[in-house]
Amino acid sequence: MSRRSNGLIGIWAEAQRQQQRQREAAHRERTQAQREQERQQRAYERETARLDREQRAAYRQRREAEAMRRTEELEGRVAELTGLLVAGCAEPAFTAAALRRPEEVEPFQPGHLAHPVAMPDPGQYRFARQQFERDWQAAQAAEAQRQQQLAAYRQQYDQWAAGQLAETRRYNAGVAEMTEALRGRDPDAVVDYFSAALYASSAWPQEFPHQISAAYDPGARQLVLTSELPGYGIVPEAKAVRYMPTADQDKETARPAAQRRAVYRDVLAQCVLLTVRELFAADEFGALESVSLNAFVDDHDPATGRRAQIVLATVSVARGVFEGLHLEQVSAVDCLVDGLGGQLSARPDQLAAVRPGRMPDEVGRGVVSHGGGDDPDLYEMDPIEFEGLVAQLFRARGMQAVMTTRSNDGGVDVEALDPDPISGGRIIVQVKRYRKTVPPTAVRDLYGTVQGAGANKGVLVTTSGFGPGSYTFANGKPLTLVSGEELVGLLGRHGLRGRLGGGPAAAAARPAAAPAEQAAGDHNVLGMAWSGRVALDVCALVCEGTRVLSDDHFVFYNNPATPDGSVRAVPPSAGDKAALRVTFDALPAASDRLVLVAAIDPAVNPDADLSEFTDARIRLSDASGSELGQLEVSDGRPGETALVLGSFRRRANGDWDFVLGGQGYRGGLSDLVQDFGIEVA
Repeated sequence: MSRRSNGLIGIWAEAQRQQQRQREAAHRERTQAQREQERQQRAYERETARLDREQRAAYRQRREAEAMRRTEELEGRVAELTGLLVAGCAEPAFTAAALRRPEEVEPFQPGHLAHPVAMPDPGQYRFARQQFERDWQAAQAAEAQRQQQLAAYRQQYDQWAAGQLAETRRYNAGVAEMTEALRGRDPDAVVDYFSAALYASSAWPQEFPHQISAAYDPGARQLVLTSELPGYGIVPEAKAVRYMPTADQDKETARPAAQRRAVYRDVLAQCVLLTVRELFAADEFGALESVSLNAFVDDHDPATGRRAQIVLATVSVARGVFEGLHLEQVSAVDCLVDGLGGQLSARPDQLAAVRPGRMPDEVGRGVVSHGGGDDPDLYEMDPIEFEGLVAQLFRARGMQAVMTTRSNDGGVDVEALDPDPISGGRIIVQVKRYRKTVPPTAVRDLYGTVQGAGANKGVLVTTSGFGPGSYTFANGKPLTLVSGEELVGLLGRHGLRGRLGGGPAAAAARPAAAPAEQAAGDHNVLGMAWSGRVALDVCALVCEGTRVLSDDHFVFYNNPATPDGSVRAVPPSAGDKAALRVTFDALPAASDRLVLVAAIDPAVNPDADLSEFTDARIRLSDASGSELGQLEVSDGRPGETALVLGSFRRRANGDWDFVLGGQGYRGGLSDLVQDFGIEVA
């Protein structure tokens, strides 16, 4: 007989089964959660890897595109050099008519003074008679004043126009006299005319030299001249550029030496043929029966080590022979050597000279030279002559210019009048024949003179250069600073002569690129201040163009200084919120700009933007703390969290000039620096 259970065992067993099912369900949930987490991790890793591949691919594409662009530039440069003669033959010939100036002046443009003042309409004053009379009288007075100003302005314009027309007619009369002298084969007129023809030509690349000496033999009707050739460096040393992804750097493929030499010889031959072509083409008066040309480079003679004119090509050719050539179809080297019997250096890259032909000083008449070492040395020029040369430059630019009297010039060396009725006016010119950098005090003095004289503009011309303090002070003011290198370029473009020393000794004596105002401590301090309570990181990037030299040349909170210490974050002075110390003359030679940026500090203001970044300025000080000037920068904009404040850019003469920025970024500092080539992890 079996015994029935009292039910406790069943209850206990059921509870055990429930617990087992719960444990199994929990285990399944943990397993599923773990599998889901592993799946998400794998998906994240795949997405990260994909993005990384895309970023690497995009970066590689950018670098390969940049290498291709540089290669195309090299190929284009060589194509320009090898096509010099063909392009030059397509240019129109120079004529005496090109020397004449049109006998016309800018028409009278009174601007707003041409429009009469509108009289009030009585119909609009139906119940306001007294108001109408007051407005009528005011309009009548304004109209009378307009007519008075218009008459004065017209009188001023008529005086200027008459002077301008008289000057043009005097100049054209001189051109007519030279033309008559050309017909009579006057040697001086012949040399001046054909020198002008060569200088006015647009067939030559801008960087080609323009040094010419010439004399004319009227009996033989022969122009004998020497003309400077470009140096071997005109032909690119590299043939192509290829990006090497394994090393993450560009690799230049060198142009074979034989190919580079062949291109250079071809360029020299083209220069000789093109020079002769332009001379014969410009001869509308039958002055030239033949041309004797010696073409040289101005370099160090390998035999003596001294600077010399080394003749690399020479030719003497009659007009009839030359006019029988089809220059667009010839091989320049074969044409010069075989066709015309000229000489061309076999190894011009090694400055292997050829025997020169007839030289200008053998003609027996005065030799006229233009450009190069024969130009007067501006450093050694008499101060009065130097001021006269600057005045002559302004007159060559179409202005009226006079030198002031020495006894009471009030800090004014030259006064010029720009006749342009819109942008012209009275110009105060100061001339500084310095060897050292012009201090900012001279620029401040000029500004005071301009204001005191009521002039429209001030120009400071020097044989040296200017520092950042000078350009900072001149920023936004009616001031123009002309350095020595810029002055020489302006003189050359307007047919005037001048050079800054000559040879290595003079080059060593030229003012250094480092501003004299940095001598005390040899650095400047850039203090940054702004309105608003927003916290910002002020950073700097040392760049070549738009690319930072390296990550180490990005100065920010995690990298307070560049490797050479030329840029360093320093504690700000009173009134500033951030500061950088910059030694401009110690910046790497490869750099040409120092970019200043500001970005929201995410640790302090994680949700802020640059809408509160207003009334900002950069205060430039010298090493002693003396303020040299202030630079205004753009305000921030809503939604943006990083901003390019501006950049100091190295000029051709080694000075640094400030250029205002303003480009904003919504992605903060990381978004900004990527535009300058910094990889952000």
